Amino acid sequence: MKDNKIFSILQRVGRSFMLPIAILPVAGLFRGIGGSFTNAAMIETYGLTSILGEGTILHSLLTVLNACGSVVFDNLPLLFAIGVAIGMAKNEKAVAALSAVIAFFIMNSAMGALIELTDAVNTLPDGSIGVNLGITTLQTGVFGGIIVGLGTAALHNRFYKIELPQVFSFFGGTRFVPIVCAAVYLLVGIGLFFICPIIQRGILAVGGLVLRYAYPA
Repeated sequence: MKDNKIFSILQRVGRSFMLPIAILPVAGLFRGIGGSFTNAAMIETYGLTSILGEGTILHSLLTVLNACGSVVFDNLPLLFAIGVAIGMAKNEKAVAALSAVIAFFIMNSAMGALIELTDAVNTLPDGSIGVNLGITTLQTGVFGGIIVGLGTAALHNRFYKIELPQVFSFFGGTRFVPIVCAAVYLLVGIGLFFICPIIQRGILAVGGLVLRYAYPA
């Protein structure tokens, strides 16, 4: 019985990943076509400047196509946060999606504020820090989005029917979910700020060992 429950949960997790993954082929097609046919070297090599060169209608359309494909890949962490939250939520999936967005912003804003306060830009390994939705934050990538999605769904399923004392009743039920998600992911963001650099340094150390043994001096 326990194995069946675990398998059922894993199935739900897998299905929740399919929601954001489903858009990737189309986004990849947009990005591939747009990027390839606006490449200056390719245009010059095949003598297509008059048709695809800068200033032409086709070049403008392909540039737009490339941008539309790129925006999906650039924001995959947020898409996974929303998709996983929707897939794992049992009911009131719209509330779970909104809560995931709020949690994602809170988590990254917490890390961004700590980066500024501690001057971490000058101490963390190269590539550790990036810009996500206008927020300077740690590069947690899709993994960060999955953490937000799974955690938000768990909090949502636990609290979306909560009943608060009469004086706080307005904040009960589904309204409580984004509140608790904001509070939890404030703490998660602070925790990740201290944990992620340790993991990144460990990965770099392992990579250095592999390179040392694979390509001895």
